[in-house]
Amino acid sequence: MPRKTVIIGGGAAGLGAAGGVKAADPGADVVVYTEYEDVAYSPCGIPYVHGKEIPDFERLFLAGKQTYIDAGIDVHYSTAVTALDTAHKVVTVVGEGQVSYDTLVVATGFNYADPGVPGGDLAGLYYVKNIRRAMEWDKVLDSVKKAVVVDASPLGVEMVTALAQRGIETHLVDPYPWPLAEMVDPDIMAPVEESWGELGVVAHYNSTLEAFLGDHSGHVRAVQTSEGELEAEIVVVCTHKEPNNTLAAKAGLKLGSTGGVIVDARMSTSASDIFAAGDCVEIPHGLTRVPLQGLTGSHAYAQGKVAGANAGGGNRAYRAVYVPWGTPAGKWVIGGASFGETTATALGIPYVVGTAQGISRARYYPGVKPVKVKLLAEPGSLRLIGAQMVGQEGIKERADFLAMAVKFGFTLGDLATMENVYSPAIGALNEPIVLAAQNALDSLKRR
Repeated sequence: MPRKTVIIGGGAAGLGAAGGVKAADPGADVVVYTEYEDVAYSPCGIPYVHGKEIPDFERLFLAGKQTYIDAGIDVHYSTAVTALDTAHKVVTVVGEGQVSYDTLVVATGFNYADPGVPGGDLAGLYYVKNIRRAMEWDKVLDSVKKAVVVDASPLGVEMVTALAQRGIETHLVDPYPWPLAEMVDPDIMAPVEESWGELGVVAHYNSTLEAFLGDHSGHVRAVQTSEGELEAEIVVVCTHKEPNNTLAAKAGLKLGSTGGVIVDARMSTSASDIFAAGDCVEIPHGLTRVPLQGLTGSHAYAQGKVAGANAGGGNRAYRAVYVPWGTPAGKWVIGGASFGETTATALGIPYVVGTAQGISRARYYPGVKPVKVKLLAEPGSLRLIGAQMVGQEGIKERADFLAMAVKFGFTLGDLATMENVYSPAIGALNEPIVLAAQNALDSLKRR
């Protein structure tokens, strides 16, 4: 009999796991359960359709349903798994009863944190997640004139920009003094805030959400904050991502401090023959060993591949993360690797810093864009421990490189003397990373 792997969840981690199983054991019986109508689409692209940068939702689908049938992956759509029995190796599936497995992958994803205020059941509250609901909301946005975005999370930053670009009067409510304040430094976000102002965004920082206010029909009409009432025809709730761990917790899988399922390098959980991946797990940061949850789709997919390969009888490992990241925000792109000053200070990690204001290509070449780079290094050894950037091109590539530089222990000296491509159309004579490292070294010499 072929080995049977059941996968709970059809997102990046779940579909990555399905492919991982098939790669390790082409003859395996692979069954995927998803509560949604679709799999294999990019939810990360939804804000960009709302902002009209991507013309339609169909472009977000990566593969058709027939693709999975042809690959021998049995996807059960709109199907919920309600229980997991680790002792008897069965899951309980709505409409199907108990289904047995040889190995199991939990890829249940995330839920948005409950805002915890009155009015949470009103119509007009939009949680960006499912593409079918997004299609419905996009039609609603055609007639919306005023919107409120709750929380300047990564999704919140994207949705503020999308709504404003669409011509909607957009208000942002956030409890912190600047957007993305838990992960990004204020000097990196300052240009973003300025560009939002140019788009007409009204930001309400240090403002606490108190209630969603409804009209007589049960539809949201306003948001009550500590600063007062904000009129709204729609409210986009962008609270932080929490692991969807209900099934795992009930089954007795060990959870960590973030609420995510604890896994080892093979993505194995505390239960035999059960693996987990994606937003429902926690992964250690490579330097601090602090557990992280709710990373990017690329992390989820890679974790799913490892979990699936091992569920299929292979032997792969997933390493600790150094978190390259980036996102458009206003007319800018922000990004980085590992962490910045805000996080280092919060964790009590000492650092030295070097910054530079550079350019993306030769100063005389059309379309040249500014690039600000900030590097954090360990005092003494001067080993790179983090970086943040803001610019309009080349941020993603620098973030990827700097994450590897952190991982492999590059120092400020290494970066200050690194080679870089110089070609007027694609690279400046002076690479901003080099300038930031040199500035840090020069500052240390002056002390």
